[in-house]
This record gives sequence, C-alpha cells and structure tokens, in this order.
Amino acid sequence: MLETMLKSGRQAQKAVGASTASQRNQILENMMERLRERESVIIAANQKDLDNSQDLTPSLKKRLGLSASQIARLIDGIDVVIKQADPLGQGQGQKRLANGLTIEAVHVPLGVVGLIFESRPGVAIEATALMVKSGNAIILRGGHEALESVRVIVECWQDAIDAAGFDKNLVQAVLDPDRQYVGELMHLEGLDLLIPRGGPELIQRVVREATVPVIETGVGNCHVYVDDSADIQMAVEIVSNAKVSNPGVCNAAETVLVHQNIADKFLPALEYELRHYDVVLHADERSRCHLSVSVDATDEDFAKEYLSLDLAIKVVEDLDEALSHIERFGTKHSEAIVTNNYRNGERFLNAVDAAVIYWNASTRFSDGYEFGMGGEVGISTQKLHARGPMGLEALTTWKWIARGQGQVRS
Repeated sequence: MLETMLKSGRQAQKAVGASTASQRNQILENMMERLRERESVIIAANQKDLDNSQDLTPSLKKRLGLSASQIARLIDGIDVVIKQADPLGQGQGQKRLANGLTIEAVHVPLGVVGLIFESRPGVAIEATALMVKSGNAIILRGGHEALESVRVIVECWQDAIDAAGFDKNLVQAVLDPDRQYVGELMHLEGLDLLIPRGGPELIQRVVREATVPVIETGVGNCHVYVDDSADIQMAVEIVSNAKVSNPGVCNAAETVLVHQNIADKFLPALEYELRHYDVVLHADERSRCHLSVSVDATDEDFAKEYLSLDLAIKVVEDLDEALSHIERFGTKHSEAIVTNNYRNGERFLNAVDAAVIYWNASTRFSDGYEFGMGGEVGISTQKLHARGPMGLEALTTWKWIARGQGQVRS
C-alpha cells in the first residue's frame, strides 16, 4: 500500500513542483474555503475521536481537541503561508567561473515527505500547507486517536487540490490504525524524508530504526534559568507562562534553574503563582527549604519531558552551573534565561547549544506560527539540514544549475 502511495505521490509532486506560486497558492485558498465550509463536519469528526479516547491524559486530550477558534487560527496560518515569498527557484545568485561557466544554486522541493504524528490533528492542516506551498507531496500517518479528524481534513485537502487542477494524491494519509505502517514508512525505499512529530518514544524509535532520511523533532526538556539579577515578577510570569499555558507541548518549560542568591525571594513567589494551577514541584534539596510543598527531585526528574503540570526545580551556584546542567539534561530544543545582566544574557545566548534560545522571554514562542511562518512541520532539534521551527525554506533542498558554451574540463 505504501509503495503505491509513494508512486502516486511522486507523480502528483512532479506537476506541483513545476507549478507557479500562484497555482500552489490557489490550492491553499481552496483549502481555506473548505475549512470554513466544513468546520462543523471537522468538529464532529474530532468529537468522535475525543469520545473514543477517554483514557488520554488531560494534556493529551487538549492536544487532540479541535475547536472553531483553533480552526480559525489554522486558516489564518494558511493565509500567512500564501503571503510568503515562493521559496522555489530562489538562489544565491549566479557566479561566473574563470572558464566562462556560470553556476547557481536554487531551491527545489524535497519530493515526497512522510509525516508521522500523534494526537494533534491540526498538524494535518498547518504542516500540509507548508508542504504544498514548497512543492512537496506528503504522506500523513496520524495517531489512531486522531483518525476521524485526519480523514476529514485530508478529504478537504484532496478536494482543494482537485479543484485547482492538480492530482489529489499530492496529499495522502495512512488511515489504517495498524502500527505496522509506522515501521513500513521508516523503511519505505525512495521516500525523500520522514519527519516524526510526537512523544519521545516515537521520535527516538524513528531516529534509531529508520533507513530513510529523518529529521529529529520535538522532544523538549526546556529550561528557564533565573539569574540573580532577574526581575522577580518578570521571572515568575515567564516561568508560569512557559509551564502552564499549554503543558502538553514540546516548547513548555520542564525545569527551572535558580541562582542561589535569588532563590529565597523567587521560589516562594513562583510557588504562590503556580499553586493556582495545581503544578507539582519536583525540587532538589537546596530548593525545598524555600518551598512549602514539593516532592524530591532526582536525576530522572531533571531528564524528563513531563508534558504535564509538573515542574522540576534546582538551585544553582551561578551561570556556569546552569549551563552545565542544561548541557547535561537539555534536548537542544528551547532554553531561556531571565536576567538584567547584559554580560550574562549574551553569554547564555552564545554558550547554549539549542535550536531556540531566549533572553527574558517564554520558551512557548518556539512555534512556526509565532515566528511568522504560518505554521510548522515540526521543530528540528538536530543541525542537518534544518533547525528550529521548520517553515517553507526548510522543506526545500538545493539544485545546482550550470550554464556553459561548450566548456570541457582539462
């Protein structure tokens, strides 16, 4: 089945990859219309998924849910993608060699991309919009819990593609919940790229086992370091936002590191704020004396991506210890420092090895929509070939164009 999907996706991609930006934008405009027209149908399908997933944790159910306001935001994201410049054909400019040969590297589509994701059906809208605009075909494999939502969304995409005069197989989905298809996608010879977007187990399995090219995304053990020169109220607001605004996502903060000189003032203020949200604090020995209620933190707590209303806390001696802790436990996703010390802020930005690094801001901004991309296919935590929120340019590769007048190499 997947070989057939790959073949039909490859055929559909050829036409779209050679199309104009206005033709690809027409697909996206058609999709916006379908989402508006079929909003109630999508929400009804999503409700079926929610009804069939009663055993999910509250944070995962939140990820699975798709409301009218979320659909409106996804439509806005498509509109942003439409307004972005076409990445295809853009290059670095021609260079003429001494022998008269002119060469130029230009952006071209990757080809057929597989996307494995779990409980967030909106991914089938935002990621696919970026794929279409960048001239790629996509094979979606959503989690079984989002099956009905994905089915209806893909029908919308295929109608939008067909109405624009292209082959609807540009967007396909594996709608059989059998997990064997995850394994088959990982070994689908000829697939140009596979992107896993979900929990640590899924991502690490794909990275470990796949025989096709993979971009590692999403595992986010994100830290906020509160320096001794930090504004306490600012720090409390940043940590609270990073933890509780949506705890079930990869850009949520999982650990707070606090300079020892400010712990006695900051930690009680943070605890008071987080008490309103029933956050469980996992504190190291030096932190517990500043907190009224907490549980003991272990190395396992500091290494964990909770995706829940849990937060690890550690008091550190200085910036050096904070940097060492992040280097040991971080997943190279998003890291933040809260400080009014210019030297420490700059040092943190330059020293931390992560996809996104913040100074006096929440980690929750690590998102393609927030970065003005209209959405994202995922947040790459590796260095090749993309890093951070993946937008249009990350979904292209280079083709070298050489023009000559009969040159031969001596």
